[in-house]
Amino acid sequence: MHLVFEILLQSWNILLESSAFILLGLIVSGLLRVFLNPGSVSRHLGRGRFKSVFKASLMGIPIPLCSCGVLPAAAALKKQGANNGAVTSFLISTPESGVDSIAITYALMDPIMTVVRPVAAFVTAFAAGITENLIGRPATANPIVPDLSCPVDGCCDGINCSPEVHRNHHRFSEKISAGFRFAFTDVWGDLAVWFLFGLLLSGVITVLIPESVFSRYMGGGVGAMLIMLGVGIPIYICATASTPIAATLILQGVSPGAALVFLMTGPATNVTSLTVLVRVLGKRATGIYLSAIAVCAVGFGLLVDQIYATLGISAQAVVGQAGEAIPYAVELTGAVLILALSVKPVWRFVRIRIFKPAPPCGSAGRYAATDNAPEPCAGST
Repeated sequence: MHLVFEILLQSWNILLESSAFILLGLIVSGLLRVFLNPGSVSRHLGRGRFKSVFKASLMGIPIPLCSCGVLPAAAALKKQGANNGAVTSFLISTPESGVDSIAITYALMDPIMTVVRPVAAFVTAFAAGITENLIGRPATANPIVPDLSCPVDGCCDGINCSPEVHRNHHRFSEKISAGFRFAFTDVWGDLAVWFLFGLLLSGVITVLIPESVFSRYMGGGVGAMLIMLGVGIPIYICATASTPIAATLILQGVSPGAALVFLMTGPATNVTSLTVLVRVLGKRATGIYLSAIAVCAVGFGLLVDQIYATLGISAQAVVGQAGEAIPYAVELTGAVLILALSVKPVWRFVRIRIFKPAPPCGSAGRYAATDNAPEPCAGST
């Protein structure tokens, strides 16, 4: 019973830490839906195996979203016509970097790590996106047809109504309202169940992994990278929060390369995001996503250790207490709001998967056809 309580407590703490970023990601997704031209998104991120990936990788570097907050934004890009490679790139470069984490890296570490961190994020995202687009079917075989209809109320189909005319149909406030409605109903409705399931798994892993594993046997070399890789992949931590931890690990004797592995894997991967990614992108793209992060993290970790050794620079960082960017009251409000928004999609999931009512008998007699297979009619025995 005590173990269950600890798991739930850790899951709640993770929800608190991520709630504001998740809501920010939902808001971004809603604004992307309303204000981005689907045709433009499809043109830049949906066509071309290389250009779309390059643009998505570069676009994600400055955006301050964590691995959970970036999920709804990426889902919106996918719906707007972005190809899988571009979405994969965006999902990697965005949580691994950001203007806030770059600034904190400079403050708590040094210029080398400040430069290497976003460069590593870009290279990893580009490699994963290119791999996905090369392995996947070409766009000509599976062309993207973006939804050009009005995202506010469907007043135009986007084909028979010119953008100049449609631009005057809705006020700015109506577009904002439609964006919020889309984010908190459609987008979160698709992600809620999988996010909460992954949240519980994250709590289990957090409770079962001893804290001492972060500072043992990680003085350098491939072994240290692999240990940090195993620690960083399943846990949840945002890019900003991971920076002071990485700086502390360096002070405790962890090599800067191993710390970089943590900085690359911790923010970009966790059980929560991976469970959602399988649903959004599919198993193959998720496998490429995870493999690219693992390989590039270890490669850049070894490279960073070599850079410090060649230049004869000590990796000791100027460590300071990172101020809490988000007040507790905001975190608590966000967590409660997320749980409230999750009630309807979770209940819908439970009702369909567990308490699915039998369809009424129709002309088919004893059985009524469903999407997948016939099921007994209501009242039949």
